[in-house]
Amino acid sequence: MLQELVATLKAVGKSTEIYQTNDGTRLLLLPYGGRILGVFAPGSEENFLWTNSALNSVESARAYYASDDWQNSGGDRTWLAPEVDFFFPKFPNIDIAGYWQPRSLDPGNYELTRTPHGVKLSNRLKVDAFRSKKRVELEITKSVDAAANPLRYDAAFRSTAVEYAGHTLLTSLRILDPKPDDAPLVGLWSLTQMPHQGELFIPTYSKADPRIYFGLVDTAPEELQVSDRLVRFKMRAAGEHKIGLRSAVTTGRIGYIYPASDKHALIIRNFFVNPSGEYADVPWTEPDDRGYSTQACSVNSRWGMFSEMEYHVPAIGGNTRLHHVEDRSQLWAFRGSRSDIQKVARALLSNEIQ
Repeated sequence: MLQELVATLKAVGKSTEIYQTNDGTRLLLLPYGGRILGVFAPGSEENFLWTNSALNSVESARAYYASDDWQNSGGDRTWLAPEVDFFFPKFPNIDIAGYWQPRSLDPGNYELTRTPHGVKLSNRLKVDAFRSKKRVELEITKSVDAAANPLRYDAAFRSTAVEYAGHTLLTSLRILDPKPDDAPLVGLWSLTQMPHQGELFIPTYSKADPRIYFGLVDTAPEELQVSDRLVRFKMRAAGEHKIGLRSAVTTGRIGYIYPASDKHALIIRNFFVNPSGEYADVPWTEPDDRGYSTQACSVNSRWGMFSEMEYHVPAIGGNTRLHHVEDRSQLWAFRGSRSDIQKVARALLSNEIQ
């Protein structure tokens, strides 16, 4: 619940900010980690996003933030790609035991400022690219604004009792080095965490061939289904499982449906895909296999129990001769009866969804 979450975070010294858009959507911003920790429909205290169960009480939250582990509070976060460059300090050894989240990135040192148009989070950081053995200085900024219901003019949806919340996220990445042309290839990576046990949908222009990054081999074949215009990923298995799709086939939308008490919820991320751009993220063991814009990860392990929809932005630095990039995306969230939610999903994602 919103107010309980705010009170817990305040008690353990983590400041928050509630930003309300003109349609009544409320966003809970957590500068620690640069996160949008919660998305709430008008009049509702129920979060659409996943938050770590450690935040359920002051005692467990205090112990969690006092630990030396990476602290995944939950919600929506921004990381950097390629993952193999920035998260494996012992490269070329890419054993998972050596995986490390750079603390200058997460939690980073985000500062929150209020602007005439909303709220901005900014983080200046230095991070090592372990493949190229280069250190780069960067600035990440994140600003939030409203995002009107995309179905507001559709008469077929006006009579439904579906809750809506949405926002626009403007994220930028800038290379601050005096010689930016010497910087390694680096891209923005957006990750939205939702409650587990749902099903994720990725609409495609043609039949996709999802790349399995890890996991899935030991799960039932119905967990991942591919048709001519849709990829379906049932996120319910134990362990960690991840897929990626190339930019040329993806439409720029990902959706996720999950049970929410006696209702169902649907979260959609709407973003721009540029197949001509240099998408830098790669599978860990094949560092020359580029071009993946859209990813999804199911986690039910020591890190928690959540589902992630992920997307990448074309990279800057390296041989791109680009030093700055801006990305604008929307998150649309709906809650209602199962039949109404499926109806919304068919309108905004694919008519194959049943």
